[in-house]
Amino acid sequence: MNTQTFHLVSLGCAKNTVDSDSMAQLLMRDGYKGTDNPEDASILIVNTCGFIGPAKKESYAVLRELATNKTDGQILIAAGCLTQRYGAEVTQKVSGIDGVLGTRRWMDIVQLVHNLRGTKHPEPLYHLPQHSKTVGTDEQNTLRASVTGASAYLKVADGCRRPCAFCAIPLIKGTAVSRPLETILDEARQLRDLGVRELILIAQDTTDYGHDLGIKEGLAKLLEQLTDAVPDMDWIRILYAFPGYVTDRLIDVMAERKQILAYLDMPLQHAHPKTLYRMKRPSNIEWVHKTLSKMRTAIPDLAIRTTFIVGYPGETDEEFQALVDFVEEIRFDRMGTFQFSFEENTTSAPLGDPVPAALKQERFEQLMELQQGISLQVNQTYVGKTLDVLVEGFDNGLSIGRSYRDAPEIDGLVFVEDKLELGKIVPVRITGAMTYDLAGVPVVQKSGMVELSL
Repeated sequence: MNTQTFHLVSLGCAKNTVDSDSMAQLLMRDGYKGTDNPEDASILIVNTCGFIGPAKKESYAVLRELATNKTDGQILIAAGCLTQRYGAEVTQKVSGIDGVLGTRRWMDIVQLVHNLRGTKHPEPLYHLPQHSKTVGTDEQNTLRASVTGASAYLKVADGCRRPCAFCAIPLIKGTAVSRPLETILDEARQLRDLGVRELILIAQDTTDYGHDLGIKEGLAKLLEQLTDAVPDMDWIRILYAFPGYVTDRLIDVMAERKQILAYLDMPLQHAHPKTLYRMKRPSNIEWVHKTLSKMRTAIPDLAIRTTFIVGYPGETDEEFQALVDFVEEIRFDRMGTFQFSFEENTTSAPLGDPVPAALKQERFEQLMELQQGISLQVNQTYVGKTLDVLVEGFDNGLSIGRSYRDAPEIDGLVFVEDKLELGKIVPVRITGAMTYDLAGVPVVQKSGMVELSL
């Protein structure tokens, strides 16, 4: 076992992945090398997720597995959302953890490793300050992005100031803190130089970007300057927009700047005003109708992704039916559904968890079955059309990629009948549609004419 190696497991969302990659950068700068094999590593790190029940179970399971197999000389660090939220409780549930690092000072990973190696620690060492300064110069020049192939998640802010009753993110991450605009632009240039062709902007709420910096219309301004800074970046994708903060200016910028994909992820969570009121979410459903109509007029090819929660405390049959009717009417391109997960210390805690599990499951299945039919019908409208596809893999004689309608890991894929160059964006004529995915053949240029590659 090399004493200068680390094995890092990243759980949860893409925002966690960015933090994990940033920690890895700091460790490598300090002379460590990463390894995929935990047996070869002297430092074991799990960047946990503590958002909802299933994520917490997964985090504990991974920690226990590493702790059980840990050998003399190995150090196990539990980092991330679970530890920030539950602190010492994590080490009580999993024996063998040597160090604990929260979300608000992830950039102190090297310091924690040095402390663990340089001192005797019969009890775990905790590094869980409540203050949060995770942007700007305090990032120690780490690239706040996660690069996979030709795509990169670029974090523009961290934390959240929204009051959603069901959500523990403000307890874990703290309030919203935006990264300096120039820092984001510099990193976009670096990613461009690394060969990245798709930038995916992420935050807990991208539409809140710049609020703490005194910038009005922050996301729109960021997008304008970003497209000017990296005019040769092919795709820029926006995730996690907050209802009510998709402004006319943002719509105009998305429509005018062709690098910005006709795609928006806007989690709505429900469609009945009373449910949304209990969730402490924007409850003006009329605004949603008007804004989506306005966006679809300005951006005709717009693909909209959203998420909903079923089984929220107090959700009646009437409220759930309103959600079903809403999904049927709007016809989202992509939709995720979650069953309500009770989270202690959130402001929904007094409501308890009164909706029976069986009813939650029934509503979940009904809503997803409805969306599957919609998704297939929407996909079928693309048969015969040509879509640009970012090629990311090859398997069983098929190239695998994504169109502008598909965010990595959460949306569909496009399967292409040819072996295409990885990392390239290729025009593909769609020949078949499945519930979530598309199939097609590449379009190639020959003698100045567009022909199909058959």
